[in-house]
Amino acid sequence: MRTEDVLAAIATGLWRWDNATGMVTLDAEAARLLGLPAQAGTFSEAAVRARFHPVDWNEIKAIVGLAVAEGTLAEARLRIMDEEGRVLRTVRSRSKPEATGGDYQLFGTIQEVAEPVPGATAAHASITGDWRRSREAFLLDAGRALAEARSTAEVLRVAASLSMPGFSPDGLAVFGVEGDRLRVLGHHGYDRTDEGPFADMPLDTEYPAAEVIRTGRALYVPSPEEYRLRYPLLWPVIERFGRHSWAFLPLIVAGRTMGTWMAAFSHPVAFSPDERSVLTTVARMLAQALARAGVAENERELSLGLQRSMMPTLGPGIPGMSVAARYVPTGGGLQVGGDWYDLIPLPNGRIALVIGDVQGHDVRAAGLMGQLRIALRAYASEGHRPDAVLARASRFLVGLHEYAETEAYDDGDVVERAGPYNGPRFATCLYLECDPATGTLDIARAGHPDPAIRMADGTVILRPTDGGLPLGIDPDSDYPTTRIMLEPGETIMMCTDGLLETGGHDLESGWARIRTVLEEHRAEGDSLELEKLADALVQAVHGPTSHYTTGPLADRREDDIAVLLLSRHGRPPRRAPRRTVLAVAQAEPERIATARHQVRELLHDWADEEQVDSAVLMVSEMVTNVLVHTDGDALLVAEAAGEHGSRRLRVEVSDASDELPHKRRPGEWASSGRGLLLMEMLADVWGVDPRGTGKSIWFELYEPGPPEGAPAEIPPGPSVGSPSAS
Repeated sequence: MRTEDVLAAIATGLWRWDNATGMVTLDAEAARLLGLPAQAGTFSEAAVRARFHPVDWNEIKAIVGLAVAEGTLAEARLRIMDEEGRVLRTVRSRSKPEATGGDYQLFGTIQEVAEPVPGATAAHASITGDWRRSREAFLLDAGRALAEARSTAEVLRVAASLSMPGFSPDGLAVFGVEGDRLRVLGHHGYDRTDEGPFADMPLDTEYPAAEVIRTGRALYVPSPEEYRLRYPLLWPVIERFGRHSWAFLPLIVAGRTMGTWMAAFSHPVAFSPDERSVLTTVARMLAQALARAGVAENERELSLGLQRSMMPTLGPGIPGMSVAARYVPTGGGLQVGGDWYDLIPLPNGRIALVIGDVQGHDVRAAGLMGQLRIALRAYASEGHRPDAVLARASRFLVGLHEYAETEAYDDGDVVERAGPYNGPRFATCLYLECDPATGTLDIARAGHPDPAIRMADGTVILRPTDGGLPLGIDPDSDYPTTRIMLEPGETIMMCTDGLLETGGHDLESGWARIRTVLEEHRAEGDSLELEKLADALVQAVHGPTSHYTTGPLADRREDDIAVLLLSRHGRPPRRAPRRTVLAVAQAEPERIATARHQVRELLHDWADEEQVDSAVLMVSEMVTNVLVHTDGDALLVAEAAGEHGSRRLRVEVSDASDELPHKRRPGEWASSGRGLLLMEMLADVWGVDPRGTGKSIWFELYEPGPPEGAPAEIPPGPSVGSPSAS
């Protein structure tokens, strides 16, 4: 008798489902059971699917997927519908999948089963529906928690806290593959001493977790008897834990088995298709979370290594001075970028401080930064002046770009230029040479933000310095040097633009935020206080308060941050004056606005606001007159001295022209000629002093109540063209 006849006699049919072609082959009995004509044939998947209850069809799709992944039988109960949507019968399907690449075929049987009683059916449907809803909620919560875990330890903590619907395991372990060894990465529900036999074992060990690694398939052990039968040598070790069921599932990422997840139960578990589906889904999420955490940890380790190798230590202290520095990488990627700082001992006994920023926030920017930092250190160690160091560094960076392009085209490859940071990159830099004995600072600047000075009394001003183009743009660019004095008790701050612009700020609003921190910090000049100031500056940008000080720009992207602070020890004289110096070249008329801003910052706590406005107006007139009526540059020197409430402001603007200013009689509609008239009206004292080469025009303002030694009566302004007594 044929097999088909035997199966037909017991109301069992045969079917084959080919996933690749979407065709289903049925024998006559299978066709009859599915409500089709009782004859063998091949049908489309849609024709067969129309005979299944929609809920059952979704269920068998999930069960078949699980069986394909595990290499097990796919078993399910299916309700067969007629054309009117009525249930004809219930059948049980048992199928064995055979996978070929990404497709599979199912070979199995279909057999009619007796319908349960109506009450039992309703109760079963209610329980099944509740369980499925609970399962879906659990998987959503588990996926969310695992997605938020950022380290292996966090992933393992989440896995230990998972409470599965209806069959929560009370023992968990995660095994990882390292070479040809299997090691315990973490566990829950066991003592630390329990992991001894399993902490480190060869992959060929007869242990379920190792077998799962070798085969890539899940392994379910529903009873102690089966465990003892399959692994007799291990059972004496396992028996003492008192578990009754075990599931070992592969942790697979991108087709590679990276470990095994073990779930152990203190009660018997049959591992139904629904239960296996939940465990398989959790194992997949757990594998993805562990892979992400591993990548993140490797990136953090790499970025920390790069930072440690590229960021120098500040080395031995500078006599009479303190130095503090901070570097904060941007939040994304490898957390390395192009910002850097350096401290370089020079052959002449001086010290060089360098801060810079290579364009970009990626590994290439970090690589260029490392090369540029080494080049700058080499040029400085040769004894070159600040301007020569930056000029050589710019030529070096241009040469790197030319060499890279030549290499690319010599190899015959096409150089991809897509993206904002491909191709040549520039770098900004500020180079400061310090004489610790005198406090003299010689500064050269290449497109970098100007430094800021915090004076001994807490006044903070930006210190404009001459500068050139960023490094790497023009190999013949010049970098003029600006000399300033760092007085006892003063601190100079150098930073990259990330400190100013992070959080949606432009340079102006970002400077206002940082200036507040500098003014509020009451430093005493020692190294500990300077370290606190460095921390406070970073906290202003990245700390909790930064969320309430966002800037006016919609773009909230972060940038790398580098900060370098230099403070001179010593107490200033009791009445140490505030002083600022600014050169305004003929080719830089825009610096007149900077001059006005400098004077306003110098007088930030002046008692009379009208006097401050008058001083700003007179400075603007004096500097403008030099640029308009002479061929030379203007040098502004402003100094505020004395006790609060009785201070004297003296402002001088000098130039190289011997021609003295003349008082004019401008008409009502004249656009010029009022400079000296303004001086007579607004200044307490003013004058013009001829110099050996050139002249100096100056004025003084007194806070209400003249300082000691001031004349009882304010003399009138001098006659035009004649010097006045100072």
